Amino acid sequence: MRVAHLNLAKGYRGGERQTELLVRALLDRREVTNEPIEQVLISPHQSILSARLAGLDIEHRGCARDLLSAYRAIASTKRLSVVHAHEGRGIYAAWAHSLMHAVPYVATRRVDRQLDDRWITRRVYRQAACVAAVSDAVAQGLNQYDSEMSVATVKDSHSNFTPDVSRAAEIRRRFSDKWLVGNVAALDNRHKGQDNVIAVARELEKSHPQLHFLLIGGGKDEDMLRGLAKDLGNLSFTGFVDNVGDYLAALDLFILPSRFEGLGSILLDAMAASLPIVASRTGGVPEIVRDEHNGLLIGADDPEGLRRAIERLAADPELCATYGRNGQAMAGDYSPATMAGAYLSKYAQLA
Repeated sequence: MRVAHLNLAKGYRGGERQTELLVRALLDRREVTNEPIEQVLISPHQSILSARLAGLDIEHRGCARDLLSAYRAIASTKRLSVVHAHEGRGIYAAWAHSLMHAVPYVATRRVDRQLDDRWITRRVYRQAACVAAVSDAVAQGLNQYDSEMSVATVKDSHSNFTPDVSRAAEIRRRFSDKWLVGNVAALDNRHKGQDNVIAVARELEKSHPQLHFLLIGGGKDEDMLRGLAKDLGNLSFTGFVDNVGDYLAALDLFILPSRFEGLGSILLDAMAASLPIVASRTGGVPEIVRDEHNGLLIGADDPEGLRRAIERLAADPELCATYGRNGQAMAGDYSPATMAGAYLSKYAQLA
């Protein structure tokens, strides 16, 4: 079995973290079972993903972000059993390679927005040996788009973070033992809705001085969001951090007020960290955040609902603990090994 993982993303977001988790989990599986699994990573030159996987027993092939360069990188890789496109650009290169070399391809679809209606888009998705949807909601949208597409749900994994206890404690000390409400996401406001977090922080600054909000991550809207929050004393930006697990271990509440979301894999990390959750009822989120069980669901663009949910949980530590325990129990079903096993069964069918 020789698998090429194709990821042309410029940065490092949830999809790239999931690609990394899959590569590592397949390496771990090979060590345990002695299955002959060889892996190739095709990604842009000097990508964060490639750097994070450096030194592992996989082959690296760099390319530019254009499709011709990606196609050439795939075509120069010998003896491939399957190509796995992990984001929306790569599938076009995988399709072209399949036409020329008859190598099947898998495509992971992470968002619940409908695909465009161009003939080429329909063709590359229909001719994929399998389109792996990260949630049932995404799978339903794909089936509605094209009933002839081969679709399967393969949910994401939590990241298996092992937090550094001393670093988590230092984060808490930095904020003077406040009750920490955190959001871990790319600062992409149209997608993740961080302007609503800022609006709620502004509304609660005087009435709930014990609360402090953390926007954990970087992104294209960082300057704009910092401008919105420049006069707030109860909200901080961390920029991009690599020690996400330490921040999750320091939080009291996790919030994800996204405007749309295929699944929201960071929610699985929050669940594994025993955090109560407030998240938008959108896309595949309700499949992993069960309202009144491991968190509270709010509208997809609902700052008032976000404020009420935060106020309720801040006033009820017993409820927070219950939601945290329930979420941690659920997170066990979303391990990297489980995700890797699901993908490997797809690869084996195709090979």
